[in-house]
Amino acid sequence: MEYIQEANMEITAGIDMDYIKKACDTKEVLCSKALVYERNVGLHFNLGGYKAIMPVEEVAYSPVNSPIKEAAVVTRVNKNVCFVITSIDYSLMEPVIYISRRQAQKTAYEKYIRRLRPGDVIPCTVTHVDSFGVFCDIGWGITALLPIDFISVSRINSPRDRFTTGQDIFACIKSISGDGRIVLTHKELLGTWLENAHMFTPQSAAIGIVRSVESYGIFIELAPNLAGLAESCEGIQPGDVVNVFIKSILPEKMKVKLVIMSTLKNFETDRNIKYFIKEGHIDRWVYSTDSGVKNIYTVFE
Repeated sequence: MEYIQEANMEITAGIDMDYIKKACDTKEVLCSKALVYERNVGLHFNLGGYKAIMPVEEVAYSPVNSPIKEAAVVTRVNKNVCFVITSIDYSLMEPVIYISRRQAQKTAYEKYIRRLRPGDVIPCTVTHVDSFGVFCDIGWGITALLPIDFISVSRINSPRDRFTTGQDIFACIKSISGDGRIVLTHKELLGTWLENAHMFTPQSAAIGIVRSVESYGIFIELAPNLAGLAESCEGIQPGDVVNVFIKSILPEKMKVKLVIMSTLKNFETDRNIKYFIKEGHIDRWVYSTDSGVKNIYTVFE
């Protein structure tokens, strides 16, 4: 069974009462858009012309039975929602179908999430961007947090510097706690210092993003896991896109020396992420060079 992200699930089409009855018996996972939220009732759907209701308590699964907040229910309106059909009420003039996202997510948690280990690389979709990190759907609407410190080696002021809502990315399981909280990491998939440095050539030009301005120089991001240092230059601010000259690349010191040649106004940087790893499992990841003065690494355990 494939536990894909809700935003990427196909809306169940060609549904009729025969299909609905069969899906109720087999507990097939379906997908539809929530039409409206009714307080103290739940989310309303249209399944093949029939009214379907997802009660509030059936909107999300929690391994420790945490109560669902109303805000979390409301945010599902007009979005893809996965579910199983739990029952069909024939007592009214028209049948009413009752559905549960909680039961679908419980299956995903028990058969997929619980089997994940720290170091496993998985696909996910950004669902919300906050100042401290991004929340990601890692399958059937189950959410995990990617903290800002784990996004890349190069420091950023905001996760919005990297991600947008709805963006499909890859991430690595950092930890799964007993209460079901899942933490992700991302920087290990973006290449080591040497892998990134090999994409650039000394005595050539490149485009970078100013990440910080210090008294001793300006840090410029050439790639999410590689930054260089340029001499101070008036008028340069964090976030500026600049054209730089690469003076030298020094693996033994893990340094890239740059010269700012010009700023690029209204320049749209490429938001596509270059991944060096997209699948599999990582036990230990070492960013630093063998001779580097810094020792940056991650051990998954």
